[in-house]
Formats: sequence, C-alpha cells, structure tokens
Amino acid sequence: MSAGIERVAILGTGLIGASIGLALRAHGFGGAITGWDRDPEEAGEARRRGAVDDVAGDAAAAARGSNLVVLAMPVHAILDWMEKLAPALGPEQLVTDVGSTKRVIAERAAALYGGPGRAGFLPGHPMAGKETSGAAAADAVLFGGAVWLFCAAAGATGAAAERAAAWRGWVERFGCRVAEVDPGRHDELCAWASHLPQMAATALAAVLEETFGAAAESRAELRGVGGRALREMTRLGASPFSMWRDIAHTNAAPIAAALEALEQRLARMRRELTGPELREEFARANRFRQDFAPGDKTIT
Repeated sequence: MSAGIERVAILGTGLIGASIGLALRAHGFGGAITGWDRDPEEAGEARRRGAVDDVAGDAAAAARGSNLVVLAMPVHAILDWMEKLAPALGPEQLVTDVGSTKRVIAERAAALYGGPGRAGFLPGHPMAGKETSGAAAADAVLFGGAVWLFCAAAGATGAAAERAAAWRGWVERFGCRVAEVDPGRHDELCAWASHLPQMAATALAAVLEETFGAAAESRAELRGVGGRALREMTRLGASPFSMWRDIAHTNAAPIAAALEALEQRLARMRRELTGPELREEFARANRFRQDFAPGDKTIT
C-alpha cells in the first residue's frame, strides 16, 4: 500500500501557508491540517478562514504528528526550523518548504535529512504571491496557473519518497505546472525573474516617496496624475521587508549581478534619450513582451 498524505502541518500561516491550506481543502483534501505561526493572531486568522483545522501551541509537536510538514516562512526561519525538526522526525515523514531561494536550503537539507532514521526533505518554491502578506489575504486559487518549482528531494526513500510524489500531485491539482530545477540555477533564474523586479519596484517607489512624499500637496499631485503605469510599476513596493531581507541575504551575488546589468542599461538609456539607440531599446523590450500571453501569472 502506498504512503499518502493524511496529516499536514503548516508552520507559518501567512499568505502562502494559509493559501496552501485553502487550496488543499478546495481540491478535496480530507485529512487533518494543523497550523502554527509565531504570531498567534495569524494562526487564528488562518483557522477562521478555514485554512487549518487546529492551531498548535507547539510547532515541533505538530510536525511530529504529521506525514507532511510545510515550512511556509522567510528563508532564515526555514533554515532554523530545518535544524530544529531534523532530529525530531522519522523516515516516513516528509518536510517541504516554499522558500524563495533554494541553494542554501538544498545544501542544509542534504546535511540534515535523508539517511537511516531521518525524514526526507523536498525543496519547493511556488512562483505565485501578492504584494500583501498575512492569512487575511490568503486565496485558494492563488497558485492556479503558476509554476511550482522543486529541487531534488534530499534522501527521500520509501514512504517519504511516496509522499514527495503525492505532494507533487496535490500541487498539480492546485492548477500548477510542476518543474524540476537545480538549486543554483533556480537562484540565478529567480534573481532575474522575481528578485530584480522587486528591487527595481522598491527603488522606484522609494525615490518617488523621497521626491514627493514630504509634502502632502506634492504627494496628492503625483497620485492625481499617476495612472496605471505608476500603480503597476510600484505595486511590488508594498511587499514586506521581512521576507525580502532573507532573499537578499541568501541570493546576494545573483541579485547584485542582475542589478548591475540593469544599472548599466539605465545609464545607457539616459545617454540615448535623444539618440537612435532608444528606438532599438524599445524594439528589444517589445520582442521580450511578445512571449507573454495576456493574463500570465505574476511571478514572485
């Protein structure tokens, strides 16, 4: 008899964690879902929303009583809980995560998980999200149409391997396209596809705040003339620092390289504002956007 997933512990019941619980229920999961969050109000909101059945007072105890443990928190917290849970879990259990960087997590998983008597670990990253955080913003359809990236499972054999396959199946039921990726390549790609857009939007929103935010009249004037372009380009500026701090710390070199490339491009564009190269720059940008279909899922 294959090992399925009957009991899930979601550690971290913010936007992504609570959305996972809602998505499981929306797609027919009939097992138990226990939630835990370092902020009891977040965990309580997740329960009120129906994302979890119960709120655990002890995260480690909730993990020990589950087949699948989902670490849905910023990257440094994921690494911390990987250390705490590794000696407490058994070989039939599977731990997975939703962290936005994967190299450091995969390296830690290889050291702590798999092998005799140890739980398996499946590094994962759903490429979906919102600029707002918290269980109140959770959505059962958040992952529909998104890509959910997985790296090779660390030491998942037997029941843990079967549960890794079962979890991939649930992710596909959420409406995701599942893709396997090397951890280092994941971080390089996400530096360009997700982390660079966030940093660029943050910088734009910050310079606008610095330029127009001091005086209420100037702020109102800018907002009055600003349309869709301003709203879309600064939307990610509302993202929480707590998550992006950890992403920046654990993927600094690829993000720095992407930022440097953008800086050089902006400098060239500044020099060519009245020159012939500006036309070609728009043409290159137009060609890139042709690959995106209307309604593409926002990558985060």
